[in-house]
Amino acid sequence: EVYLEERLHELDLRSDSDVPDVPPPTDSTPEILKRALSGLSARWKNWWIRGILTLAMISVFFLIIYLGSFMLMLLVLSIQVKCYHEIITIGYRVYHSYDLPWFRSLSWYFLLCVNYFFYGETVADYFATFVQRREQLQFLIRYHRFISFALYLTGFCMFVLSLVKKHYRLQFYMFAWTHVTLLITVTQSHLVIQNLFEGMIWFLVPISSVICNDITAYIFGFFFGRTPLIKLSPKKTWEGFIGGFFSTVVFGFIFSYFLAQHQYFVCPVEYNSETNRFVTECEPSELFQMKKYSVPPLLQAVLGWETVNMYPFQMHSIALSTFASLIGPFGGFFASGFKRAFKIKDFADTIPGHGGIMDRFDCQYLMATFVHVYITSFIRGPNPSKLLKQLLILQPEQQLSVYKTLKSHLVEKGILQPSLRG
Repeated sequence: EVYLEERLHELDLRSDSDVPDVPPPTDSTPEILKRALSGLSARWKNWWIRGILTLAMISVFFLIIYLGSFMLMLLVLSIQVKCYHEIITIGYRVYHSYDLPWFRSLSWYFLLCVNYFFYGETVADYFATFVQRREQLQFLIRYHRFISFALYLTGFCMFVLSLVKKHYRLQFYMFAWTHVTLLITVTQSHLVIQNLFEGMIWFLVPISSVICNDITAYIFGFFFGRTPLIKLSPKKTWEGFIGGFFSTVVFGFIFSYFLAQHQYFVCPVEYNSETNRFVTECEPSELFQMKKYSVPPLLQAVLGWETVNMYPFQMHSIALSTFASLIGPFGGFFASGFKRAFKIKDFADTIPGHGGIMDRFDCQYLMATFVHVYITSFIRGPNPSKLLKQLLILQPEQQLSVYKTLKSHLVEKGILQPSLRG
């Protein structure tokens, strides 16, 4: 305890350069790849390892897309838990907090509480008809927020009870670390799932744009990079940044064109309580119906076209791709600064050549928030389907009251005749 007290005092006085080293991650590259690439320089060996593993991850991603929306939600949840684990583990190592009472258990307990709250909100919003048929679930949904608060309060009280003299400061450091990590991982992954329910295209285009920007910026930087972009990430170059931007905008525009042609990708994801399955069937909205646009006079001379046929969503894809390539990388720069602050190269060694899961998804979390804000600000309107589900779970007298109010309103508008019987 004397040693720990001295160490806590040092934490207030030390500079960034004095932060204790985190043990470096081990090399998790498969032996077969090591032998196959043994004759190459370190630079080209890393290139091939990253390339092979990138293709493997993209292939698995396409397989999960084929398996449907539910599998994508499980994927998001799995990534969230792994990212949370990687960040929390760094805290444990840096502050030598393994001996703190209950702390490892409390960290995972808070993760469970926050996920219970967010996923409960999702169930209440999108599975209303399913919940209506099960009395046990009705109780949980009706008192969901109270139960969530009670669960969190239990964890909070457990933390207070775990406080030990001379450990106070370090315990509060790690309490704050846990809550910031929850904010970064759980809330953002919840927004990713919210975007998915709007239609798989709102999930695939942003995520694919970030992946495309990562890949193309790396390629342009690898072959043409000369000018450093930012000190936080020395390997990033202006050539890679600019090349990634133009490549991502073109990719997003073309990729959106192909996705917009299929109901599977453009229709909101809804749960069918009769078949117990997620369905993506609808009449596509105006965003996904081909329209004719006039080409600006300046471009007519270059392209030779006066009009062009395209989906309105393709215009939105330009905004999404621009954010993914210009602002999205700042999520990566933020992660780079975090790693430099704690003297680590990667968050973990889960993926050879790439680092941890968080190393691959640092930009995705920032993108998820932008897409959610973009949809709510510029796209989403009243949802008749969602409103109808909410009406169906009302009591009969409440439904009758809504009907009479709506009828009176339609009569005043002249849409219904006053003599029409209800």
